[in-house]
Amino acid sequence: MNRLLDKRVRRLVGKAICEYGLLEDGDRVLVGLSGGKDSLTLLKVLAEREKIVPISYSLVAVTVDLGFSPLPEAELGKFAESLGVEFIVKHTDIGPRSHRPGNPETPCFMCSRMRRKVLFETASELGCNKIALGHTKDDILVTFFMNVLYSGEISTMVPKQELFGGKLTIIRPLALLDEERVEAFARMHRLPIIGDLCPTKGKTKRAEVKKWLQLMFKRDRTLKGNAFHALSNVNLRYLLPRTDGVEKCP
Repeated sequence: MNRLLDKRVRRLVGKAICEYGLLEDGDRVLVGLSGGKDSLTLLKVLAEREKIVPISYSLVAVTVDLGFSPLPEAELGKFAESLGVEFIVKHTDIGPRSHRPGNPETPCFMCSRMRRKVLFETASELGCNKIALGHTKDDILVTFFMNVLYSGEISTMVPKQELFGGKLTIIRPLALLDEERVEAFARMHRLPIIGDLCPTKGKTKRAEVKKWLQLMFKRDRTLKGNAFHALSNVNLRYLLPRTDGVEKCP
């Protein structure tokens, strides 16, 4: 069972890389290492995959310390070192700043925006042309429903997103993996998972949507696959035409 799980995870990462064109020969990739199961799995699979595929790319693991509490840098550094990957920590006060009273933005939105800025700046400093993030199939689906329900638009995360005129590209090699499979992989390999110390964890609209989707998917296991397939199976003939909001009828 363990061998099948390991093989399945690596195969789906490879499939995402090939189908979406995520990695190319000569890429220098910044891997966002939060210390959660997703980013740890991402780093392990990418580092070990580079040794057996016919293309060559380099990795650097970057952890953005949000400033909630002392970060176990040594443990994360030891993990990256065991994979032969350079490890860098960027210390910030993003966490406390995003949770200050009177903040005009929601804590999660501000934290995400500022953390992403740090990753962009660090990628530039290190000469990285790509940033790999550990978002899974579940994250992509939650984002889709979040955007529909709270932003009034049909959109989501994409496996490959070019920014700044193509100078930097965000890639999501775990895009075809279910969260529960990633969790099982991390547990099987005893990855050094760091708990999320954010005070708003589990109390956000995103958490509510995720719980709702989990309940639906648990009732019928075909629903997740159908929903994910729908993201690339859009029938524009049966969507409403865009209007300017101005009444044209007398």
